[in-house]
Amino acid sequence: MSTCKKATTEAISVPDRLSSLPPELKGNILCRLNVTEAVRTSTLSSTWKNVWADMPKISLRDGNFTRTKFVTLVGMVLSLHKGTVEQFDISGNKSYHDEFARWILILSRKSPRSITIELNQGPRYRIPSCLFFISNLKSLHLENCTISLPPLFHGFKSLTDLCLKYFSSTDMDIQNLISFCPILTDLILISFKGIHSLNIQAPTLKYLVVDGDFKYINLDAPNLEWAFLSLRHKAKAYQSVSIAHDKESYVKQSLGSLSDIKTLLIDHFFLRYLSKGCILRKLPVVFSCLEYILLQICFWDQRQVLTACSLFKNAPNLKELDISSVTFKSDRPITWDQDQASIQELNLQMQMDHLVTVSVNCFGGLECEVNFVGKLLSWAPALEELQIEWKGGKDCSMVHAKLLALPRVSPRAKVIVTF
Repeated sequence: MSTCKKATTEAISVPDRLSSLPPELKGNILCRLNVTEAVRTSTLSSTWKNVWADMPKISLRDGNFTRTKFVTLVGMVLSLHKGTVEQFDISGNKSYHDEFARWILILSRKSPRSITIELNQGPRYRIPSCLFFISNLKSLHLENCTISLPPLFHGFKSLTDLCLKYFSSTDMDIQNLISFCPILTDLILISFKGIHSLNIQAPTLKYLVVDGDFKYINLDAPNLEWAFLSLRHKAKAYQSVSIAHDKESYVKQSLGSLSDIKTLLIDHFFLRYLSKGCILRKLPVVFSCLEYILLQICFWDQRQVLTACSLFKNAPNLKELDISSVTFKSDRPITWDQDQASIQELNLQMQMDHLVTVSVNCFGGLECEVNFVGKLLSWAPALEELQIEWKGGKDCSMVHAKLLALPRVSPRAKVIVTF
């Protein structure tokens, strides 16, 4: 019996190594837990009481909570937290419109450096003006929101990462929001309404995703290295709109500043947008750093082919090309506007000296697709592999034989067709 008592006494006297940690380390440990579990650690011992209130990261998910319990939890965490908030994340699938403005007001007083808001239930949340005055904000991710800048907004001087999805705004507000972030490096704009002319002026931008409906886009981002540019289907109606006094500005204003671009991804509708008006045979910039291009293209639309070739011709160091063939069934004849150029009229006797690999996906076996593959084989002296993903009909033997028989300028070039 005495031995058991002695062992118990010794066990109690052994110091709790976790409890003796500095408060900032305890806070970092609790960041690995969800907020509910972190709050419960207050019951472990007196040394853990309210440690959660110093957590640098707050992550709130409504999950299995009822709406009432989640509102109570968010209110308690925001009101009782007394430390520095490095990162605040909140997401939910219930409506919190009645509470939202109050939450953001409390949050703004804590000067967080990173904010992610993903509340996707119900109409768009109007972002309160107080959020736009958080001076040290470095990262801002918003979904399902309406953005209206306050008149006294002077920008986020420390913001490097801006992501907006499923949002509404105006041309001027988005232009100012972007241009008033002088060190912005990452920008994502997905599924937006109310923006007709998208003007992106960002001298430090490195990474860009644009996927939405707009009539016109102007990119002024000379340090951009990676870009994905996509138009939603509704934008097809906009593509016949001329730009006053400058027929060439579809290409020039969209791509003319991208001298440092390394990776460029363009969907079919954006390529069609670029191909409208007068197609530039020589673009206003040489993409000397561009090594990878991904394109969606309708090969029967010669204007799109011409635009793609203009990109290739101005990318002398292109190494990898990834193409997806897009085919639409339509009884309407293809019509041209202003520029009546064709592939035969453009000097396509160019060389793609550094092109090593090519992938052509969704290949349907059309004659225009075969001809384009033939052009690539005749342009690329360093080509090693051209992969074709067959999506045509079952009777592909003739097309297959034609592809394998195409002459190629590179002695190492292999044409591989997968079914």
